[in-house]
Amino acid sequence: MILQREMQIPVWGNATPGALIKAQLGKIVATAKAGQDGKWTVRFPKFKAGGPYRLKITENGRAASAITLEGILIGDVWLASGQSNMEWQVQQAMDARKEIENANFPQIHFLMVDHDKELMPQPDIASGKWKVCDTASVKELSAVAYYFARKIQRDQNIPIGIIQSAWGGTPVEAWTSREALLTSPITNGRVSDGNMPVPGDFIKDSLNGIRFWEMIYHPQNGMDKIIPVPAYNDAGWPAMEVPGLLKDAGIKSSEAMVWMRKKIILPASFAGKELMLHAGHPEMNYSLYFNGEEICTNVWNAAPVHSFSIPGRLVKPGENTVAIRLAVLWGGGGLNPPAEEIYITDGISKVSLAGKWLYKEDLEPALPVIHNYHYFPSLLFNAMIHPLIPYGIKGVIWYQGEANAPAAYDYRTLFPMMISDWRARWGQGKFPFLFVQLANFHRVKPLPSESDWAELREAQTLTLSQPNTGMACTIDIGDADNIHPANKQEVGRRLALLADKLVYKQPIVASGPLFNGFKKVGNSIRVDFIHTGSGLSAKDGNSLTGFTIAGKDRHFQQAHAVIEGNQVIVAAEGVTDPVAVRYAWADNPVCNLVNSVGLPAIPFRTDNWKGITQK
Repeated sequence: MILQREMQIPVWGNATPGALIKAQLGKIVATAKAGQDGKWTVRFPKFKAGGPYRLKITENGRAASAITLEGILIGDVWLASGQSNMEWQVQQAMDARKEIENANFPQIHFLMVDHDKELMPQPDIASGKWKVCDTASVKELSAVAYYFARKIQRDQNIPIGIIQSAWGGTPVEAWTSREALLTSPITNGRVSDGNMPVPGDFIKDSLNGIRFWEMIYHPQNGMDKIIPVPAYNDAGWPAMEVPGLLKDAGIKSSEAMVWMRKKIILPASFAGKELMLHAGHPEMNYSLYFNGEEICTNVWNAAPVHSFSIPGRLVKPGENTVAIRLAVLWGGGGLNPPAEEIYITDGISKVSLAGKWLYKEDLEPALPVIHNYHYFPSLLFNAMIHPLIPYGIKGVIWYQGEANAPAAYDYRTLFPMMISDWRARWGQGKFPFLFVQLANFHRVKPLPSESDWAELREAQTLTLSQPNTGMACTIDIGDADNIHPANKQEVGRRLALLADKLVYKQPIVASGPLFNGFKKVGNSIRVDFIHTGSGLSAKDGNSLTGFTIAGKDRHFQQAHAVIEGNQVIVAAEGVTDPVAVRYAWADNPVCNLVNSVGLPAIPFRTDNWKGITQK
């Protein structure tokens, strides 16, 4: 393991009630007496970075019970937590093979906390073991945490420990203690005694989950042999426009298996040829059929490109049938724009698959209801955070927020509350808390655009008012089609830059330009920025993009923006009395303002802005 340098080192455990405990780390000895419950804690004095050391723990009079741990290093320990973008592995991220082959860092050790959920705070994690970072072990490590640790270890030349405790899809409430959640009207009702699950609920939900995914991946009642067949009678099925989402077409369920069918007319020149079918950007899990035969089964996010070969033996002149069995999950399900990317071709000519499709739900049994209790408030804190306290840490790196976007405004309260909760419980003061702002995601829409993701980013920015916090903006390195953008190297680097400045006191520019006030001047608004380095610029050398402006009617329109020193002057034709400016206010904005070290400007809006005062 790696223990935290330059602070009293806590070591704790269980023994015979009342027993005298002797612990020796290197040459330093510490003693404690176990309480009536058998629990004991010793604290070693401060150590400088170094090692390896041996830790030996004995209970007086029971020499055979001694525990000896070898190869312990002293350095900086960072807790890496959040949802799937923190959990995303090195082997899943960009340049995986090259990175794994070169991952030989004996001074980086990590502990991966296994997924677990509990109704009450636990004394120990379910399982987990410290590992040395090498080509064999690094594959499953958080890519963000690894690239963060790699830069810090190189910069500081000390051992770096990563404790990874993350779980995909989870909201911030799951990582917060019940006691803290009870203090907020946003969450107190959800964790009141009458709303808490009981152990039997976990078992039932687990069984329902197995059945749920079995039904997602395997058509029920032989429907895959019936519905895709060209002769199947789909008269009476409702119609929808493709591209489009089934929720917008009016399906009853938010989670269901839906069948879609379309008859297409192919020219005689296509007959007998191998064709390519391009499905564009489907949402969620689906299977695709052509003239009754399965062409593919695809898992959500399994492939960036959805193009499939149609065997020539299936292709007939005239009418052919395309069918899709599609999972509607988490409000998604359908084929996304643009329409021109949904077609079938022989390599010379194209036949569009956009337009009217027929669809039908309820052809297969209803999916079981699963509650996903790992999303439930406080349960991950109980099992995956509480057992770590009071292990000595340098600070926290955090990547989460996607799961809270549907209620983005509440994140203004819930995220700072979790930070304060952890700090209070660790008892190590206001340790550094560095976090990643949500990246750009979803298809690009013309500005201005309303956006839950933009509002969540704003809540994250406002959290910078909490002491000893830093935020890595990633608005320029996301992926429109993938909620898990591959470039985790840059995310880790930007978090490490924040640590370099905030924690290790290096004189660098570590943040992108941050909005710092505005002033109306005639028909324009002057926007002030801090963290500009030696100046602002447009990343691509072109005109600034991403700015919108509004008058008193609050109708935002695209604006003309120019840089002047540490300010940007924003105006638009027809807006003679401007009152507000927004920048990069969209799920996936086209924006290009950067500072002198190339870090992107943080999205903002001046509407009702009260400013950020970092304590």
